[in-house]
Amino acid sequence: MKIVVIGGTGLIGSKLIPHLRKKGHDAIAASPNTGVNALTREGLAAAMSGTQVVVDVANSPSFEDNAVLEFFQTSGRNLLAAEAAAGVSHHIALSVVGADRLPESGYLRAKVAQESLIKAAKIPFTILRSTQFFEFVGAIAQSATKGNDVHLSPALLQPVSSDDVAAALADLTVGKPVNGFVEIAGPEKIPLDEIGRHYLSATGDGRRVIADVHARYFGTELNDKSLTPGDNPILGINRFDDWLRARSAA
Repeated sequence: MKIVVIGGTGLIGSKLIPHLRKKGHDAIAASPNTGVNALTREGLAAAMSGTQVVVDVANSPSFEDNAVLEFFQTSGRNLLAAEAAAGVSHHIALSVVGADRLPESGYLRAKVAQESLIKAAKIPFTILRSTQFFEFVGAIAQSATKGNDVHLSPALLQPVSSDDVAAALADLTVGKPVNGFVEIAGPEKIPLDEIGRHYLSATGDGRRVIADVHARYFGTELNDKSLTPGDNPILGINRFDDWLRARSAA
């Protein structure tokens, strides 16, 4: 089966491709680096030729509200139109747990807009909503930094390893379309400020983490249910502190 992975050279895509090839599929990494650009349509029609399944794990290069909305809407429309023309039978996309609960976040509004395009199209689909990747914690801390202080909400998160996300995506990709949502999260719930504190300590970063219930996460305040999954999510096997130790050792 020919499977095209949009964003196939990024964090998740580069981990997903080997999983799919081990399962015996012809997995193609499609990104601007390989001549396929869903935003401009460059190389898109050629990439879709003979393709049965498309996995979209591309991300916006900018998190600015208007730019990120433009990215997901334009690339989403272009990609779904090319898939429809090529007769693609399954579209899989990666989104964010809680995206529809936090409309004050421009990034999450953009992900909801992307999801709406997928649901409105006539292509069978599966949307995997993931909690925050371990690898994203550094960017979260940076976005919340004021001087030498990092203001983070004490709301619970359930961060997940990108390895676990890629493995779950691989299983969904070769399965039947769900025509709905699946959630994935890490094995443990941890307050966001504690996650940030552990990360900075492990990386030798001297910034101070301050627990602040009004701290904004990419434009929105959080509570314990904002970014945690509902009932029966897929649970990853990798724990955050174990990942930190392995990262520090490497």
